[in-house]
Amino acid sequence: MKYRLIGTTVPAVEIKFDAAGESMYTQSGGMSWMSDGIRMSTNTRGGLMKGIGRMFVGESLFMATYEAERPDTTIAFASTAPGQILPVDVGANGGLICQKGAFLCAQETVNLQVTFTRKFSSGLFGGEGFILQDISGSGMVFLEIDGDIVDRQLAPGEVLKVDTGNVVAFERSVNYEVETVKGLGNIFFGGEGLFLTKLTGPGRVILQTQNIADFAGRIARFIPTSGK
Repeated sequence: MKYRLIGTTVPAVEIKFDAAGESMYTQSGGMSWMSDGIRMSTNTRGGLMKGIGRMFVGESLFMATYEAERPDTTIAFASTAPGQILPVDVGANGGLICQKGAFLCAQETVNLQVTFTRKFSSGLFGGEGFILQDISGSGMVFLEIDGDIVDRQLAPGEVLKVDTGNVVAFERSVNYEVETVKGLGNIFFGGEGLFLTKLTGPGRVILQTQNIADFAGRIARFIPTSGK
């Protein structure tokens, strides 16, 4: 399997299958274009409960698998918002914990499953849901980044506080929790929300410069409502 990234504003990753039997999977509706000679199959990938778990992290109940029936076939998966696509070799770094919506597509040897934050309160009050995605196994996975990529390597004990919507993924060695913004004035007038994600090293942290939820909220203010 080979791949190339196409475009800059709303990019896509185009996969070239070198042999029959190679495959990629994505959430239902994630494919953008493909050549002849690729077979599609749709299922819950791991059973109904895993499919329901994916729904909690913003993915679809069903996953689509695309398998090459002959060599030299191509398929592409495009991002859903302006930003970038990040290729990650899962076997090289031991896997990642990702926020909901970060997964775009992956090889069949990559496992995608639901996981939980170490502290229940982290997700219950964190604004982004306490269910995350665990990516493990081996092979390539492609993550969707809103805006630009910020790749940080935290030293042991180093702390990084981030708006929750700007966290894309982090290694399992990174401690993840959510803390309340201090000070009533900051809470009500600071404009940053009530909570921050606290990431403590060691390990790799992947951030994005765009918070798509905030961006959508800003656009919504300009959409006319009925009666106006």
